[in-house]
Amino acid sequence: MNARIAMMAALGSAALLAGCKKDGDIVVDQGVGITALRSVCPAVGIADYTGDVTTFSPADARTADALDVTAAITNVRSTCNDQGALVYTDATFDVVGVRRNTAGARTVQLPYFSTVMRGGNTVVAKRVGTVTLNFADGQARAQASGRAGSYVDRAEATIPEDIRQRITARRRAGDETAAIDPLTQPDVRAAVARATFDLLIGFQLTEDQLRYNATR
Repeated sequence: MNARIAMMAALGSAALLAGCKKDGDIVVDQGVGITALRSVCPAVGIADYTGDVTTFSPADARTADALDVTAAITNVRSTCNDQGALVYTDATFDVVGVRRNTAGARTVQLPYFSTVMRGGNTVVAKRVGTVTLNFADGQARAQASGRAGSYVDRAEATIPEDIRQRITARRRAGDETAAIDPLTQPDVRAAVARATFDLLIGFQLTEDQLRYNATR
């Protein structure tokens, strides 16, 4: 098990894929400075390698004829209430599953997680839930919905004013600081990271399932 997979298995997290934007803060992209506006709402997305799950029968097989059920998280949507001291984000998503053997009705329960990350590498909170797929007799496809939520302290998700001023300060050609990107300065980057929160969703995979997703 390589280090990348081991870290994801421990944290249940990875890079975010989507987020929310509105007036009130700045977005940093690849260290090039201000590229857009962002809010105190956490970005919401699916963690790498955890957006789908595959089961086999028998469980230790990995051939195409042993495929049992495959399922994927899709249609992630979120709303955010940032009016109070605690910022609440509510995320909903669909799970679409397909089974190979369509004989008989069948219920499949799939665990999923929601993780609040800070600065891209610190787990603030994690919850585990279950989504249930109900396959009717003769039916290969089933769909269900899931939900996740998070609270973030508004003050912690706000970039300090002195840091904001350093980033947004107008620079003119010829100034000593004109060629210096403030986002290359360690204290600025650290402050931006501390104020950055993500809500990540994914299937709660076993180590074998995570390895399968990461290496196939």
